[in-house]
Amino acid sequence: MTPKEVAALDGRLERFLADLTASLGRSERHHWAKVYLQGLLMEGGRKSIEPLAQRIAGADVQSLRQFVGQSPWAVEQIQRRLAEKVVDLLAEPEVWMIDETSFPKAGEASVGVARQYCGALGKIANCQVAVSLHWSTCEASCPLAWRLYLPESWLATPARRAEGKIPEAIGYRSKNQLALDLVDQALAWNVPRLPVVADSAYGNDFDFRAGLRERGLPYAVAVEPSTKVWTSDPAQAPVAASKPTGRPRQYPALKDLPEAKTLLGVANALPKQAWHNITWRQGTKGPMCSRFAQVKVWAAHGWSRQEHPKRVLEWLLIEWPEGAAAPSDYWLAQLGDQSLGLRRLVKIARARWRVELDYRELKEELGLDHYEGRHWLGWHHHVTLVSMAFAFLRTEQARAKKTSAATLTTLPETRARLQVRLIHLAGQCPWCETRFDDTA
Repeated sequence: MTPKEVAALDGRLERFLADLTASLGRSERHHWAKVYLQGLLMEGGRKSIEPLAQRIAGADVQSLRQFVGQSPWAVEQIQRRLAEKVVDLLAEPEVWMIDETSFPKAGEASVGVARQYCGALGKIANCQVAVSLHWSTCEASCPLAWRLYLPESWLATPARRAEGKIPEAIGYRSKNQLALDLVDQALAWNVPRLPVVADSAYGNDFDFRAGLRERGLPYAVAVEPSTKVWTSDPAQAPVAASKPTGRPRQYPALKDLPEAKTLLGVANALPKQAWHNITWRQGTKGPMCSRFAQVKVWAAHGWSRQEHPKRVLEWLLIEWPEGAAAPSDYWLAQLGDQSLGLRRLVKIARARWRVELDYRELKEELGLDHYEGRHWLGWHHHVTLVSMAFAFLRTEQARAKKTSAATLTTLPETRARLQVRLIHLAGQCPWCETRFDDTA
């Protein structure tokens, strides 16, 4: 390892941060941002503040705590600059990905923690839950912004709010509403519009899909097989003549509407020729291929209660693997004026797999779930800094690929390749326990 190689990494990290941290103001904030990112990028166990500081010569625990947990730098300004950088870096995009991830907690003091479904553990447990929006190409993806979900118990009393230092302007928002808030933020930043993909927790929600349509965003979102739809336009159902007295009838009576079917019922009724074998990408074990069909449908949300939301044509995409007893997955999609070939629809719907990889790497490689602070501002600072470290690794991946003309290395491989330089940059040689400098 040469001083030149260490200096080159230092220069790249400085330039990366300079583009993002102009809004931080004081120079010491830029310094501690760099220290924190170095600590996140370095190998080690916990990425909470004390063990992180121990890995970097001259790092001060109290100063890092103040920078992350209390310093009043604006999260949104950093995230906006990060979004601009990610959009420029990952320049052949496919989709926006929306999802949520959980952070198991032992105690009850961390802001937002409650007994709720914890995806990380697969059961109801004590945890925090956050919603995120990611920008994704066919090769790589990166989170752009985050929202911490606050159960109503955290907002019900002034004492609970004060405990988590939650701003007064923050009110209760469901996870699906938080997702739409992230979408609105990205649109306000002029992030280029892409199809939105999400799992059935979001796709099942008629209002969530309507919200995407109102914002002019295409989508392909997973839904449950029990979802009810019509396969013919309910607007074409006859409206019976009104009675001589009373208001004129605007909508068809329930008995005059087409039969509403479950998605499983729709799949079972399709003829054999409706199904097509589609390959959508190369996996680690070979081509990803399955059997799909697409059908025009109209969501029957609220029909039995005689609710009348605006109903529009959506495409139902069904995956039914050859030889399986039942379909494995369903999606509802609307791609606006874009052409909607089956292969393209499958590729978009199946693009969501990357978000789970992002969460795993954010946690295992960069300590996304290691933050031990208890307050609203500190949590948002931490996840923003982790996103910055993640984006820096994406720039290093792209640089390595450009230099070697090879396939994209994985993010763990990229981080591993930087370790010796990061150790020297941190000011400590692991073999001789002496400070590293250019004369060593």
